[in-house]
Amino acid sequence: MLVALPSAIAFGVAMYAPLGPGFLGAGALVGIIGTVAVGLLAPALGGAPRLISAPCAPAAAVMAALCARLLAGGASAESVIVSLVLVGLFSGILQAVYGALGGGRLIKYIPYPVVTGYMSGVGLLIMFKQIGPFLGLAKEVSPLAGLFSPGAWQWPALCVALVTVAVTVAAPRLTKKVPAAILGLAAGIAAHFAAGLVRPQLLALEANPFIIGVISTSPGVIFKGIVSNFGALRLMGAREIYLLVGPALTLSVLLSIDTLKTCVVTDSLVRSRHDSNRELTGQGAGNIASALLGGMPGAGTMGATMVSLASGGRTRGAGLFEGAFALIAALALGSAIGRIPLAALAGILVVVGVRMIDRSSVRLVLRRATMLDFAVIVAVVGTALAVDLIAAAGVGIALSILLFIREQMRSSVIRRKATGAELSSTQQRLPGERAALTARGAETLVVELQGSLFFGTTDQLFLEIESDMRSCRRLILDMRRVTSVDFTAVHMLEQVGAMLAERGGSLVFSHLPVSLPTGQDLRAYFKHLKLTHHEGAGRVFETLHDALEWAEDCAIEEAGLERPAPEELLDLSQIDFLREIDSASLEGLRSVFVERHVEAGKHLFARNGQGEELFLIRRGRVRIVLPLKETHRQHHLAVFGPGDFFGEVAFLVRALRTADAIALIDTDLYVIGREAFDAISRRDPAVSAVFYQRLASVEAVRLREADRELRRLQDS
Repeated sequence: MLVALPSAIAFGVAMYAPLGPGFLGAGALVGIIGTVAVGLLAPALGGAPRLISAPCAPAAAVMAALCARLLAGGASAESVIVSLVLVGLFSGILQAVYGALGGGRLIKYIPYPVVTGYMSGVGLLIMFKQIGPFLGLAKEVSPLAGLFSPGAWQWPALCVALVTVAVTVAAPRLTKKVPAAILGLAAGIAAHFAAGLVRPQLLALEANPFIIGVISTSPGVIFKGIVSNFGALRLMGAREIYLLVGPALTLSVLLSIDTLKTCVVTDSLVRSRHDSNRELTGQGAGNIASALLGGMPGAGTMGATMVSLASGGRTRGAGLFEGAFALIAALALGSAIGRIPLAALAGILVVVGVRMIDRSSVRLVLRRATMLDFAVIVAVVGTALAVDLIAAAGVGIALSILLFIREQMRSSVIRRKATGAELSSTQQRLPGERAALTARGAETLVVELQGSLFFGTTDQLFLEIESDMRSCRRLILDMRRVTSVDFTAVHMLEQVGAMLAERGGSLVFSHLPVSLPTGQDLRAYFKHLKLTHHEGAGRVFETLHDALEWAEDCAIEEAGLERPAPEELLDLSQIDFLREIDSASLEGLRSVFVERHVEAGKHLFARNGQGEELFLIRRGRVRIVLPLKETHRQHHLAVFGPGDFFGEVAFLVRALRTADAIALIDTDLYVIGREAFDAISRRDPAVSAVFYQRLASVEAVRLREADRELRRLQDS
């Protein structure tokens, strides 16, 4: 409370300063009310138990700027005050809405250059607004002109301000038991009373421009102010209220950023995690209550929170007691608060303003890679000083978009590119087919995409695949890691599809998500925009393996290789790895092979099952899958077609099956058991030797392919 209350009084005085000396007491009162209301409600309802909430610098800067602008527009003091109340009320409502809609996470993602630009702008504005009371300038003297006119300076005010600044800055080096703001304020008050010994009029309460002035913290006065504010609502029309939307939006964002920034720092110190959405809701409730009572809005404050943590504050009780002690102090001190010198408050605010300026950001200008970030900071700060914080908010939002686009353009949306020679499907191919795929592998290009495909990354994507499209006939775009797609990207993909079609090629999509993080159904979106699902459009496959299998089938067909017809039933002599065995030996083996028919969807064997049979496919297709117990799903390992074989590991080592084998369609097979094969091996060892030689040759090729795939997965 000793940290928060003096600052809150200073912020309230700064907020009402444009209204004139007669309203400084009212300004101090709104700061006190805000300290009590926000201090009690925000900790009780918020999601950061250790946070101390009170009126803050961003609120003072926005409100003071709005106050000055309304007065310049000819508004009366009464309507200005009620406008400030409404802005505080609207900003609290907006904060509660942010929390309810989950905006706590979004606000934390505002780029740091924009945030530091905001805060530095607020700090400079506060310092500029305090030039008058710091130097004791007369009301009619502009701060900028007075700064360069030493003859207009009042030595009592200047001395008080300098003493306050000096003690506030030096206090932490001397003691940490008493907050620096309290010591600085006490030193300023002492300096003011010392000056009063030389100039007695400085000690007067009435008509004294160097102090806050008459103030009352009695419940009756506060209630009267509430009634007055509600009565003044009749002065507000729809146009006047509409003009308050911008300031309310700016204030709500600034207060939210200030709060969540303090929450993040607090979490790092105490190793905790706050609930950002709940915290915004609690802050919104506190600011709504403060506005209804006539107080100023606030946020989670860094200084008071750090003092609380250092003093042992670990629960919501710390925040609640801060608000309660502020109420007790206000009631106990009463009119004594009115004797606080304005120069002392100005000194405290100047220290606050200086500390808000991010001086380390100057280093960003020294490197080309960070010069744009520095330009963003300068642009936001310059707009805040030249126009106001509301305009700076608009500039900040625009620059946030530009920063996002820049970062997206810097990062490639292509995760990996590979040709058909480097990447293959899980469909096991016979040696002749593998040779054809190796020769024509460059005709298939697989591009795995990631991130956002939007107008900022579309051109980059096109440039990266343009040269590859000249040699490829099939372009497969894997979309599983894509997070969003806009119409510009779809238009570019249409152009790519048209360019491929002109050369007889095809555009293919795999893993089209039906639910992106944005909620977008990419499959339905592509279909709606005619990118897929019609004649001549891009093909769509469920998985990358399915797309690769289709592309491989196309390449094999284009190579002119003869393949078994779907209804053809292969003889034992047509099984690929047995073709080099002489007819006599093959006839000897034929007696130990058993014919078997398996219907579509049926298991040939299951994982961990007993079995030592080797399966040769005469017709149909078999998929090998690995059941995943934790997810109740299956991992697709391989597909075998006519002329191929599987089950060789259990056949060779007589071990348990390591996966499931399922017939994809009605399948006919030759099956040989190990015992039957051993029997014929004993009768004719030469046949056994040739059989094992052919089996080892094919298995070596498969192991090499598996090793290549593992290396590819490791590198991806």
